[in-house]
Amino acid sequence: MTYTALIYEVKDAVATITLNRPAAYNALDLTLGREVFEAALEADEDRAVRCVVVTGAGRAFCAGGDVKGFQDNIDRVGVFIKQLTTYLHGAVSRLARTPKPVIMAINGVAAGGGMSLALAGDLVVATESAKFTMAYSRIAASPDGSSTYFLPRLIGLRRALELHFTNRTLAAREALEWGLVNRVFPDAEFQGAVAALARELAQGPTAAFGRAKLLFHQSTQEGLETQMELEAQAIAQSGATEDFRSGVAAFSRKQPVTFVGR
Repeated sequence: MTYTALIYEVKDAVATITLNRPAAYNALDLTLGREVFEAALEADEDRAVRCVVVTGAGRAFCAGGDVKGFQDNIDRVGVFIKQLTTYLHGAVSRLARTPKPVIMAINGVAAGGGMSLALAGDLVVATESAKFTMAYSRIAASPDGSSTYFLPRLIGLRRALELHFTNRTLAAREALEWGLVNRVFPDAEFQGAVAALARELAQGPTAAFGRAKLLFHQSTQEGLETQMELEAQAIAQSGATEDFRSGVAAFSRKQPVTFVGR
């Protein structure tokens, strides 16, 4: 597919989705929203892809919804917003549900819907200069893009409410301390560090990663015994995979192992 508002690349089993409206700080208009959704579907379906990276071009990751679009469509803004959130929510759902590891590489500001998109990653890494802010209440909007689901689970209800009510901006190191970010890298080292992490995950037992990802998400809704039953079923399924057999054999022989994702 041809994209106009993002760059989609696959290399070494890693699909990189780069939001590419740098002059607008990669704000989400209908075109970018639709293309992020389509790129998420493409990465999910491509069997050659074993890890997904989402990042931004220029100085921002994503500044959220394009407020100019809201203004231009103010007389039908409800329809416009529902169109945009349909695309954003579809992308978030697909990235959260894909069995492939998803890295959100936050190269600058992540605001509003951009912060919400960042929260949907399995791992979130950021530059030292990255900043996170909800921003919604600045335009009298409530949150979207999954933030009301992920934020309370990651940082607790009171901190989530504080971020929305006050529009407090978190620097990358503070976001790390709060548990929103896994790792922070110096700006000059960021691209190399993200590439190395993505390669590491893409070369891992990606089928097992997918089962673990599903289990962790299910755990927020299940009781103890049900969750343990789901674990038992999943690990038994893992035992039937090529990667499991290779891993057990290599471990027993004290040899390195090459996983193929099957």
